[in-house]
Amino acid sequence: MVRHSQNVMLSMSGVLRGMMRLLPICLFVIPFGIAFGIAATDSGISPIKATLMSSFVFTATAQFAALDFLQDPVAFFSLGLVALALSGRHLIMGAALARWVNRLPAGKRVLTLMFLSDANFADTQTLLRRGETDLGPLLGGGLMLWITWAGSTAAGAFGGNLLGDTDAFGFGVVMLCFFAATAFGMVRSTPSLRLPVIVAIGASVTTLPYLPNGWNIILAALLGGSVAAMRHAE
Repeated sequence: MVRHSQNVMLSMSGVLRGMMRLLPICLFVIPFGIAFGIAATDSGISPIKATLMSSFVFTATAQFAALDFLQDPVAFFSLGLVALALSGRHLIMGAALARWVNRLPAGKRVLTLMFLSDANFADTQTLLRRGETDLGPLLGGGLMLWITWAGSTAAGAFGGNLLGDTDAFGFGVVMLCFFAATAFGMVRSTPSLRLPVIVAIGASVTTLPYLPNGWNIILAALLGGSVAAMRHAE
């Protein structure tokens, strides 16, 4: 049961705690950032522009997808649709965090959400469900991920070709295991989430071969969220 409190805060100690909590995950973000830096320069983007892109955009999946559209002439409409499809999950994450984030002053709210990503969202959800009301870990985890993503992109863009094929390191499975473990922990502590999670997983897996990249995740989130809302209404 989530405990509601008006005493939502954004403390510096919480920010530092969030940075430390996400530090192990950031170690496995590095190969992805390096890979993006290499892919961006191979696509004709200068190392400086690739680094600036990661610094200001900060969304790995959409950035990788965007490389296919950043050719003359730039297909802005298609690029926008792909970015929307791959980043649409932020609508779900924002809705899930609204009851806490909306109690912060506007400036702190915007600052915190600027660094929202999958990993710090999942980590913070675990803390919030325990009854914590400090959103510092959300901002701190996001900051750590942002620093790692931008820094590793720069490393890949300016000198990553020396590493060769980064796919050979096989780091992709680590992020998958992290999110699977987080979801398992939430389901185990909150049995009412079992059916929504099962529905979401089923929708994501069964529609993967038939929907454009990323849309299966959006559909899974919508269906899982709908099931959760209906069960809550009961």
